[in-house]
Amino acid sequence: MSEISVVPSCRAVPGGGGRLSPKWQCRMLRPHPVVVKSQMTNSSTYSSRISTDIPLYEIPGASFDQYLEDKPRVFRAIFPDKPRSQQLNEEEWRIHMLPIDFLFHTVYPVIDMRLKCKSNGIGYPPGVPRHISKVLELDIIKWELQGLDDMLKPSQFSLGVKGALYPDRSGLRSRLKGQLQMSISFVLPPMLALVPENVRQDVSESVLRRLVENMKNKVNSSLIADYSEFKREGPKT
Repeated sequence: MSEISVVPSCRAVPGGGGRLSPKWQCRMLRPHPVVVKSQMTNSSTYSSRISTDIPLYEIPGASFDQYLEDKPRVFRAIFPDKPRSQQLNEEEWRIHMLPIDFLFHTVYPVIDMRLKCKSNGIGYPPGVPRHISKVLELDIIKWELQGLDDMLKPSQFSLGVKGALYPDRSGLRSRLKGQLQMSISFVLPPMLALVPENVRQDVSESVLRRLVENMKNKVNSSLIADYSEFKREGPKT
């Protein structure tokens, strides 16, 4: 049940923040990157998607719907490194991601993430059944690449991320389902334009694979563990 798709994304000037509007989903299988060559010289796009479908054990008074409503708690469960994140408002957080080695250089991505709950089938992202009671969407709404000299910054760079996480109670037992899609697209600066395509592909796929697998592990372990603690705290009003 693996899928590959190029995620629509925005483009940004070198080093600047780009606005984009992805949405998040979650079902974790092995990611399958895809390469799409554009007509622009040395421009490439790489995309990866993972999904999760795991058992979800709920109790009366502490449903997963109630847990998702506490967005700050959900965020802390997925991104527990407090020194690297700050809350901007009720739904948005800024995350200073761990450095990424990319084409012989170290990049420090900074992203603004939005977590938003939707319910009653209204405004659900594609692929989420309308009978689902509540969906948590994850959007990357702004991003910036730090740590690169001007001569090494890509003339164009875009990042696309979208996902959703939700409980599915349509079967005999509840399941935690969702999907996450991530893509990057860039045009190399002249200093790196001679890097062979196979090298660019290997490096880009490796970066994407680490990012999506890291998110998978956080959902399948940290988030579920925190929900278990949420249940132990007792029924919620």
